[in-house]
Amino acid sequence: MKNLLSLLGLASVLLFVAGCSTPASRIEANPEAFARLTPNQQSLVRAGQIALGFSTEAVHLALGDPDRTTVRTDARGETIVWHFLTYEAGGQVLFTGHFHRGYRGGGWGWGVSYPYYLDYPARTVRDRFRVEFHDGKVTAITREEGR
Repeated sequence: MKNLLSLLGLASVLLFVAGCSTPASRIEANPEAFARLTPNQQSLVRAGQIALGFSTEAVHLALGDPDRTTVRTDARGETIVWHFLTYEAGGQVLFTGHFHRGYRGGGWGWGVSYPYYLDYPARTVRDRFRVEFHDGKVTAITREEGR
């Protein structure tokens, strides 16, 4: 019985890890986009990093989907802003990242359920970092200092 429980635990961990989106998994899913990048950009993407001048495609390979997207219009035109968020309560990080598990009527699971951190009425939602695009290229990166 102990071996069966160990195997089930290992299988659960493997399924969880397989479901996580990483730069490596995104590169594997879109090798053509990765091949279009310069060698320096490829190195940064593999490390999950970005730089000014990156395309939206390159940022997606490095960081994945944004938690939220906004559009700012100014004298230069439209700027697309990708927000990568952190949810916190009482100084504790509740959640960071795009994909999450949610609470579904009586248990935890994947699907259309709501994420557990929405149950915290005093939660704070803030940008972990923002990436701004103008004409399809990164023009600004804003991140919190010390995080």
